[in-house]
Amino acid sequence: MKKLHKFLAFAMTTLLIAGALSGCGSQGKSLQDIQKNGTMVVATSPDFPPFEYLEGGNVVGIEVDILEKVAEDLGVTLTIEQMDFDAVVPGVQVGKFDLGVSGITINEKREKNVDFSQPYFLASQAIVVMPDSPITCKADLECKSVSVQTGTTAEDYCMNNGYEVLAFTANNDALAALTSGKVDAWVVDNEVAVSLAAENGLNVLTEPMTTEPYAFAFPKESDSLIEAFNQSLSAMLANGTIEEIFDNYNAAYVSPQA
Repeated sequence: MKKLHKFLAFAMTTLLIAGALSGCGSQGKSLQDIQKNGTMVVATSPDFPPFEYLEGGNVVGIEVDILEKVAEDLGVTLTIEQMDFDAVVPGVQVGKFDLGVSGITINEKREKNVDFSQPYFLASQAIVVMPDSPITCKADLECKSVSVQTGTTAEDYCMNNGYEVLAFTANNDALAALTSGKVDAWVVDNEVAVSLAAENGLNVLTEPMTTEPYAFAFPKESDSLIEAFNQSLSAMLANGTIEEIFDNYNAAYVSPQA
């Protein structure tokens, strides 16, 4: 059964990517479309605590809380669809979902395929090592091997900067590669690193690999939806709601303007 599940997940990812690469992108929904349907369909990979993770079979986390408040402002509910991270943006691109979340960074490659909300958080890519590791800073990673999650900016950065990279569909597998000695370090978003490193007795280095802004991804031509979404998001940034949500998860908030 596990092999069947893995095959189906792989097949879904392959189909979504194939559709995206074929150039047959679908026009995004308008605010009126969303309100008529009564729900926003959200694509996410819930292996990214504290932003998205499973609790009692439900997807919860920082970004879910933010989306619930936006949905309330727009007068709709949320429908959350789970998948591997590398299927999220391609699925949004072809219009299968109304938006995508999972700590998605704005970059030029993604901007060719999807549109973004305004950024709401400045993230960093952290370097995680074993407690007895001689690696104490970014420079120590020269000629070393790292694990990353497939489809992430951590993967792009490490592959483009000469590191030996092992990429995994799930963050838990990238973590296991470090604890089993297959790699020298694991590169992952800082808040995820802090959460999972604490559970596994690992060290998060003070020096980050990179810094980058998080936002929410939408299909192209979702202008009216993005405008309304940004109005709600801006209000939450201004009145401290976003920072309060981070506090609820014991996560340090960094403004995208920092």
